[in-house]
Amino acid sequence: MPEGHTLHRLAGELRDAFAGRAVRVGSPQGRFVDSAALLDGRVLLGAEAWGKHLFVAFEGEEYVHVHLGLYGTFAVHAAVPSVPEPVGQVRLRMTAPVGGGREAAYADLRGATTCELVTGEQRDAVAARSGPDPIRPDADPTRAWERIRRSKAPIGALLMDQSVIAGVGNVYRAELLFRHRLHPLRPGATLRVGQFTALWEDLVVLMAEGVRTGRIDTVRPEHTPAAMGRAPRVDDHGGEVYVYRRTSQPCHVCGSIVRTDVLQGRNLFWCPRCQPRFRSRSLV
Repeated sequence: MPEGHTLHRLAGELRDAFAGRAVRVGSPQGRFVDSAALLDGRVLLGAEAWGKHLFVAFEGEEYVHVHLGLYGTFAVHAAVPSVPEPVGQVRLRMTAPVGGGREAAYADLRGATTCELVTGEQRDAVAARSGPDPIRPDADPTRAWERIRRSKAPIGALLMDQSVIAGVGNVYRAELLFRHRLHPLRPGATLRVGQFTALWEDLVVLMAEGVRTGRIDTVRPEHTPAAMGRAPRVDDHGGEVYVYRRTSQPCHVCGSIVRTDVLQGRNLFWCPRCQPRFRSRSLV
């Protein structure tokens, strides 16, 4: 499933291609046809993300709410010589012709879990159910801390709970916990506020970099392939990482074998030496 940086990057691509333009909106697949007809010809005002939710704003205070889910894609093609016919199961297509000093553009949405027309009030309700998004400048990390410090659930589960922190997926979870030497099963309530603050500040930097580059890189300069004399990672997710999808491989830092387990249906990845199990002092 795409993580939060992907949606913020997508929002930027949509703004660059369509903001301020009257957009033709259609649904070749037919599953969004009625809502598309209501939007067809309106000016697209902008696009923004909140965690893994994308909102495309149109004049008239209406929004297309998109959640890509596991298999969705939203491909934006800006500055094209012509707009081709849609191919495959396109739920939503937006096009803008040449004009106003801008070239033609089109965008195709396929396979999304959610594609719906919502009001501003409904958009706000989705945001209210979500935790703070580290990429957004209006994020309030204290909301996340209040949830975490009161919870006995594993920090590995809390980081993936979109009502606690919005936008974190399996890659950022695994890598963030490694970078802060936290075992994924450590109860949230055992973290100190300083530890949480460090986690949050690191997320802000890492996810903003993901928006900029379009990939997730989490290794520090001293652990890059060039610095360590190792081959670059080959993986369809891209990016240089410490533990994510590196099961049974040696840790870049200590050489221990990276382990994996399953928590709430998703794979965990961690280094047993760099991320030792938490033992409460009250039990010592």
